[in-house]
This record gives sequence, C-alpha cells and structure tokens, in this order.
Amino acid sequence: MTAPDTLTPFPVLMMDEPVEAWRWPAVPYEWRHVMPPDHHGAQPCRLDTVTGSAVQGFMLGLDPAARSIAFRTTADAPAIDLPFARFRRLVLTSPLRSIDQVGLGRAVRVPVAAQQRDYRLHGAHGVTTGRTCGHVENEVGLFLFAAGADDYSLVREFIPRGAFARFETFSTAQDSAAEKWIACPAELLAAADRQRRMSIRPIGCSLVELGLVTPEQLDHELAQPAGDLPLGERLVRSGLISQADLQTAIAHKMGYPFVDLKRFPIDPAIARKLPLRTALAHRALPIHLDQDRLFVATDRPSRAVPLGSIFALKPYNLVPVLASKGQILLALSKLSDQDPWQEHVAIAPNFANTTV
Repeated sequence: MTAPDTLTPFPVLMMDEPVEAWRWPAVPYEWRHVMPPDHHGAQPCRLDTVTGSAVQGFMLGLDPAARSIAFRTTADAPAIDLPFARFRRLVLTSPLRSIDQVGLGRAVRVPVAAQQRDYRLHGAHGVTTGRTCGHVENEVGLFLFAAGADDYSLVREFIPRGAFARFETFSTAQDSAAEKWIACPAELLAAADRQRRMSIRPIGCSLVELGLVTPEQLDHELAQPAGDLPLGERLVRSGLISQADLQTAIAHKMGYPFVDLKRFPIDPAIARKLPLRTALAHRALPIHLDQDRLFVATDRPSRAVPLGSIFALKPYNLVPVLASKGQILLALSKLSDQDPWQEHVAIAPNFANTTV
C-alpha cells in the first residue's frame, strides 16, 4: 500500500487584480484625433446644475462606483467630490481635434453627414433636444460627441443616468437619403427607364440626395466666394468629400440610378456571373437580370466598361447603376460567406476606405 503524500500543499496566492482606471468612452466610429490629456488630469469643463445655472471649472476625474466627479472651480482651488445628482450635464470644453492623416496632408473633417443626428432627451425637468455626432450609453449615463465650432473637432458631454429617463435619436442626413435610394427590382427597372428622359441636375442636389453632405454644409459652401473651381472640386479641396464621392455624384447627376444594397435583394445566382476576384478588381457586383439586361452595381459607371470584354458576360447588355463602395464591399463579403464563387478570395478590410 502506498504511503500517503505528506508534502505540504503548495500555497494559493491571493492577489488583488489591479483596478483599471476609468477612461472616457472612445468616439464610436473611425475618426483619428489628438489624444486628450490624462483622464485624471484637470480638464476644463462646464457643469449645468439641477437649478439651471452653469458653473465653469475643472474635472479631475470621474468615479463610476461612487457616482461622482472630482471637481474644482479654479486651477488652484481645493478639489471636491461632486455627486452626479448635483448636475444635469458635464461638458468638457477642450474639444477633441482631428489630426493630419497619412497620405492626405491635412486633418479629416468630422463625418457629419454620416454621423450627426438629432436627439431627444426625456428627463425630470422636461424634454431636451440637440444634435450629436455619436453617443455611448452605459450604466453610468450617456456620453455624447457634439460637433465643435469647426468641422474638425468634437465636444464631449456627459449626462448622468439619473438626469434622464429616455434617450432617442433620429436619422442622419445619410440615413434620410438612403430611404429614397432604390431598394427593389421594380424601382430599379423604373429608374432605368426614366434615366433616358432625365435632365442633368445640379451637383449639389446629387451630393445631398446621396447623403454625402448635409443641406447646411452645402448652403455654407455656396455662400463662400466661388473662385475658379467648380463646386464639386471646391468640396474635395476642403476635405468635405473625397474625389471618389465626387465621381459618384457626377454620375448620379447624369441620371444613373443609385441602389441601396443593404435593402436590395441580391440573387447569388446573378452575383455568381462575375467571379469574386474580378468583382473586387473592378469594384462591381451584378445585382439583377432583366431578359438580356444585366444590372451591375458600381461606384462609378466607368468601372463597368471593361466588364464587357469578359467572356461570361458577353451575352448580356450591361447596365451600370450606382452604389456606395462601402456597400459594395459589404455585399461582396456577405456573398463570399455564402460561397457562390468557386474560389475564395480574401477581402481586404480597408477596401471601403480607399478613395480611388
């Protein structure tokens, strides 16, 4: 019989996990900016109190567990712990600012058309409305990212959980535009028939209808001295739109229909007519077949021209229609998961961010 093991058991070490310092939530979409100061350093701020007054000061930190902030009224005043219940809103008055992007040589604007939306906040003191270019809601409260005084900054705001009962948001300019984009084959065929009879529309109208700029942005640009550049080129130079956006808008102003690929029913059998590798190379996707007419979605009509030389497509009359390059990538990615093609081709994750 084996003797019992008399060795002393290895001691279990009890170690406290380090507590991660609280950090302000990040902007909820890709927008590179200068990193803010340390979250526990003094940051200029404004407090909107429950009595309706505004108090300027400095936030030294936020304690989610204690539901309070460390605050002082001046740079050399003693810090106090201020409960969330004492204020309705905290605004960090030093905005986040965009930084120059590699290869562009200039800062990138806040994507207002794609991100800014109206909101409504229901609280004990009534309904508050405003606009935000993004938000994060968690158990602590609501963090908003409002557009700054220029197009290159965001102002961070915090509303404690106890200061509101319900938060609702509405459509962005891009969302509102998308509601009018083509979403079914019947609309596509009708738009293709209208294309032959349509007059050329102003480039500004196309940019708004595509959700690439807001009406306010367009009005502001039109109010500036025109100079020698056409409107579209001025918007590219200012960084409001990309050159690819302008090419899409030019095609749209010429009457090419614009399709919402998020809602349009894409038949994999039709998409299979163009191999994935070729579809990626030309940024094109067959979406509908009407007798001998094959409708191909692309972000600019010229991309569909070389497809006519592909043997498998020669029996068809190719009809280019417009879609955003991001939606084309998303549709190709989903279809590749369903394996309608015989070969698997990796889709580069930054495909949608290209500007060519």
